[in-house]
Amino acid sequence: MTVAPGAATPAHLDLTRLRVLAAVARTGSVTAAARELHYAQPSVSHHLARLEAEAGLPLLRRAGRGVRLTEAGRLLADRAEEILGRVEGARRELDALAGLRAGRARLAAFPSALATLVPDAVARLRGEHPGLSVGLVEAEPPEAVAALAAGDVDVALVFEHTDVRHTRSVADLSRFEVTEVWHEPVTLVRPAGSSAPSEARAPTLADLEDADWIAGCERCRADLVARCAAAGFAPRIAFETDDYVAVQALVAAGAGVSVLPELALRAHRNPGVRTDRLPGAARRVLALTVGAPTPPAAALVARLVAAGRALTGAVVEA
Repeated sequence: MTVAPGAATPAHLDLTRLRVLAAVARTGSVTAAARELHYAQPSVSHHLARLEAEAGLPLLRRAGRGVRLTEAGRLLADRAEEILGRVEGARRELDALAGLRAGRARLAAFPSALATLVPDAVARLRGEHPGLSVGLVEAEPPEAVAALAAGDVDVALVFEHTDVRHTRSVADLSRFEVTEVWHEPVTLVRPAGSSAPSEARAPTLADLEDADWIAGCERCRADLVARCAAAGFAPRIAFETDDYVAVQALVAAGAGVSVLPELALRAHRNPGVRTDRLPGAARRVLALTVGAPTPPAAALVARLVAAGRALTGAVVEA
């Protein structure tokens, strides 16, 4: 661009000096601005003098023992906040882009989620960000929460029951950022030849008070006992296994009945069982992070939510 002789040239405004002016406007004095920015006071005064020279207008005037912004100073300070905000936003976006191109997200998740939600989420992530790697660890919720708190993983995928509480429920989650991934139904699992107690309604736990029960891991057993207690009885537990494939095989063989979350049935479905959703029984599948997640972790959480949405509406047949 050619500038005609005598014409004013656009001012070059240094970002550091704009940051100094914004701090003076925010704090109300040169001394307070120096303290906020961790600068020496003479350095702040030097930057302000240079900024006035760049702007070509006075920006400050003395007011007793302090300073006040001139009209030009107020205008430039307001614009400085906008400019600095945009620059910081651009830096965050660039950092996020760099992290998604060559970053890594570490996930701890319980077995049925690893067999259902996680593969879908990982496939979505790899399709959109091929340079991003994902590390996977199988862990029940208490262990996943501990790994997250220790910094061993970036995301913990856990569940909590919304209708019953027991001593093995997940601990207080208020110290984490919590994102709901899916609202998961809980189902009653019986041999395929079983009939409903009434054609007018689905069976309840109370209908099977006299049945033998197959319980899962320690947490799953505590959940079953709590549910049956709420229904007014103590279950007669005949078998225990934390393998949901084995649970269904035992039910199919007529060894008892059980309760399973729907993810376990989506991961594996034995044709010898029938399922009925328990009214009001559900658990929330949650993705936990500590504070603001890294770009790779945030991207993984978003894909887990997308995988949960994909499950909604897909019915597991009885």
